[in-house]
Amino acid sequence: MKVVSLISGGKDSCYNMMQCVANGHEIVALANLKPVEDEMDSYMYQSVGHNALDFYASAMELPMFQQSIEGKPVNQNFDYHPTEGDEVEDLYKLLKRVKDSIHVEGVSVGAIFSDYQRLRVENVCKRLDLQILAYLWHRDQAELLQEMIDSKIHAIIIKVAALGLDPKIHLGMTLKEIQPHMHAMSKKFGLNICGEGGEFETFTLDCPLFKKKLVVLDKEVVIHSNDAFAPVGYLKLKHITLSDKNV
Repeated sequence: MKVVSLISGGKDSCYNMMQCVANGHEIVALANLKPVEDEMDSYMYQSVGHNALDFYASAMELPMFQQSIEGKPVNQNFDYHPTEGDEVEDLYKLLKRVKDSIHVEGVSVGAIFSDYQRLRVENVCKRLDLQILAYLWHRDQAELLQEMIDSKIHAIIIKVAALGLDPKIHLGMTLKEIQPHMHAMSKKFGLNICGEGGEFETFTLDCPLFKKKLVVLDKEVVIHSNDAFAPVGYLKLKHITLSDKNV
């Protein structure tokens, strides 16, 4: 099946792509929803690493389709129905443009546990007659994180927003580096080990599907909220380049 992958730049969408390929599907395009401005929060979409995604597409040598998030979470009911002005309709516009441009039959989605997110993506895919491929759905998060590390996904932490995570310490860490801390924080505070509850976001610099790897040459830690208990901060990727994998 020819598949378009919904990507945020993070580990989950990347690993789900790898699972699609392992199950015999072909990734033919990438699709991303980006905020109109540097908006930190969305009910549906990770957005911190969006401005580095051009390099992601180049690393995979695939076309990238992007759509600005112009809507808001107007319809926050559990069971979604098409709602004018809702951000979900931006996803519909994006995937419709992909389907109108190239032949695709399925959509790769890295959702793990959010019924809110999954039901909305399913609604859009059903309207466009696309099959949703979500291999991570309801998988054990500790097992998933270990699998991602073992599968050679090189991703770094680019946003933290939870008790027990410190922007000055944890931003820029790799999955392997933060794994022991997330296990400890899961036991202590009940944090989601894979960050599924918004505890952290990641950006993938390399994985087996990449033809080239991304190298961060300059970055900056930005504190969004200096809360004493759960500070929010993100890593601004100021300068990225592509490099051959054997370098």
